[in-house]
Amino acid sequence: MRFQAPESLSEQIAQHIGQRIIVRDLKPGERIQELKVAGELNVSRGSVREALLILERRHLVEIFPRRGAVVSDLTPDSVNALYDIYIDLLCMLGRKVLERWSGSELGGVMSQVKELQAVIDALNSNATDAAEQVIDAGFGVMRYAYRLVENPFLEETLENFRPAISRTYYVALEHFRSEIAETGTFFRHLADAAVKGDSALLERVIQDFGEHQRAQVLSILTEENA
Repeated sequence: MRFQAPESLSEQIAQHIGQRIIVRDLKPGERIQELKVAGELNVSRGSVREALLILERRHLVEIFPRRGAVVSDLTPDSVNALYDIYIDLLCMLGRKVLERWSGSELGGVMSQVKELQAVIDALNSNATDAAEQVIDAGFGVMRYAYRLVENPFLEETLENFRPAISRTYYVALEHFRSEIAETGTFFRHLADAAVKGDSALLERVIQDFGEHQRAQVLSILTEENA
């Protein structure tokens, strides 16, 4: 039985603030005031300070002397740096799944994808939380893959990237609502490649979708900067 300690208060605060950054409720460059957050959440400033340090490690905030914490900028350089390594890590996860399990043993992958597709089909494209639900359902498929691979180092590394990649993914989904359906198509193709045991196809599906998403986010940033 795997022991899991309950999340600390600082981690809960970090997730709360992080989600506000991901959905752009807190904008790039906006200052996060410890005292204000502590008052709103009825917690100590020390817990908020620890939460901000967690968010700094997750690349959602930057902390400056005398200025404090501000929401980090999304720039073409940061997006490219993120996708360069994230795409490779996802390909590694896919390869490890197929190294440990044959296609005939991966029926659970299809059931996870069907759950994701059910979420996508049920969502109204105008729903305010549609993007959030699709992102969460997509990570549900990844969590299933973690259990198959049983590599805690790879899992921890990918999970540390989750807030930053969720932030860029949300940008793409909010600007291109067709991306919600595109996400469902991606996971269906991913599951098909996994069940076939085709490692090369699996990596190609991941790379194509990752590069597609990178291009979408970069085009949005270019448009916003203009």
